[in-house]
Amino acid sequence: MTHIHLLDPRTSADPDLLGGKGAGLVTMMRLGLPVPAGFVVSTVACREFLHTGRMPPGLEAALADAVRDLTATVAPTHDEQASPAPMHDPNTATAPEHNRQATRTPNTATPPGHDRNAAPAPNTATAPEHDRQATPTPNAATAPGHDRRVARVSVRSGASVSMPGMMSTFLNVVGEIGPVRDAVEAVFASWHSPRATSYREVHGIPHDLGTAVVVQLMVFGDLDLGSGSGVAFSRDPRSGDRTPYGDVLFGHRGDDVVSGRVATRPLGELAEREPEVWAALLDGLGRVERHHRDVCHVEFTFEAGRLWFLQVRPGGLAGRAAVRVAVDLADEGVIDRATAVRRVSDRQLRAARTPRIRAGAEELARGIGASPGVASGRIAVTADRAARMAAAGPVILVRPHTSPLDMHGLAAAAGIVTTIGGPTSHAAVVARSMGRPAVVGAAALTVDPDAGCVHTPAGSFPEGTVITIDGTGGEVVAGDPGSVTGDADPHLDRLLSWARAYG
Repeated sequence: MTHIHLLDPRTSADPDLLGGKGAGLVTMMRLGLPVPAGFVVSTVACREFLHTGRMPPGLEAALADAVRDLTATVAPTHDEQASPAPMHDPNTATAPEHNRQATRTPNTATPPGHDRNAAPAPNTATAPEHDRQATPTPNAATAPGHDRRVARVSVRSGASVSMPGMMSTFLNVVGEIGPVRDAVEAVFASWHSPRATSYREVHGIPHDLGTAVVVQLMVFGDLDLGSGSGVAFSRDPRSGDRTPYGDVLFGHRGDDVVSGRVATRPLGELAEREPEVWAALLDGLGRVERHHRDVCHVEFTFEAGRLWFLQVRPGGLAGRAAVRVAVDLADEGVIDRATAVRRVSDRQLRAARTPRIRAGAEELARGIGASPGVASGRIAVTADRAARMAAAGPVILVRPHTSPLDMHGLAAAAGIVTTIGGPTSHAAVVARSMGRPAVVGAAALTVDPDAGCVHTPAGSFPEGTVITIDGTGGEVVAGDPGSVTGDADPHLDRLLSWARAYG
């Protein structure tokens, strides 16, 4: 049995074998979308590794061949001195990490194992890529000054079910068998990390699935001011409106976007600054939505004005937005009414009558509503404290941003607030997946974990102070003013009428 599968339109897009990420990349290739070249190490290999503690027989040799073929597609054209320096986006709070690899000759790459005499498959990627959470190993050269003439790859997890950011990802790994093998083994082992285990328990995901590993050539959103990264939904995940929605960072890699540690820019700014990238992104969002017949969100990087798709996920909306999208897709003839009814879960239906904060409370800050609903609880400023305090009643976890290491605190909290980050940040994605209210980008708040308090323009509030958040409007208020039931929702009324008709 082979454990190595090319990212190629002709590869079977089986999520049980390739993981959701790998299957999604193959699907996007079939749709004619640009995806960086690479390959997938299967979930079967991971399960055997987790069982025996060793790579399956023959995998290391196959991995060496795949890495050699992949990196052979990279053709450096000039040395480091001739390469443009990465630029810092003045609209963001921190400078981009500089991990640029050697520039390659455009359109010369060929996926490993691909017949170079055959007609090229549509949009099989030929250039490098970016990624999300960077967890460097000793062999993953991430510091500036590395030999940029050496090909670099990303090594990312990809389970058959979505587990955003719960396992290790390695960026800018030297494209040689030793560093890549070490990174693949580390991704396999991260399946049993405490945060991944906690996430599976919270979401009822079996512990024996294992993860695939996606290895791709790097692309760099921090190459220059014509580069950047982002996350885009085909429709607004807060309301279900038929408007593309998301975050973008110019001159940054994708891990800055999804981590929430850098203040992002509204996706719409891409239309003005990079109109060709914007047009290609809208085209891609339309294709994936029509294919999946559902709202989708993608992670993307544009490098020197060229767009690359890095991941696609269908669905994932909460409450009222899920109801609206199901009804709209039925009205548009994309799905039938029976499918619309089946697509909305009982939890989404319960959340659809979203409550709002009762008027009149003292507002401490206002951010972006990232996951609808109202939650009241005592302030906790670290994940550990949130987990401990939750035993005595509901808590609101208030952090600058969150990471997978905060999973135990996120799972324990009744609501989540971050002071930076956007609606596609880690905190927002996890909150929506758990159906917990969340407010992100509440910039008026300052978290002081050493003093155990939150500073606001109205004063400082120690841990244990009760606050209430509204994940629809983005309000953070003092005390518990109570909530009121949301207004009437014609989309919900229609869906319920269809549900009665279909028994």
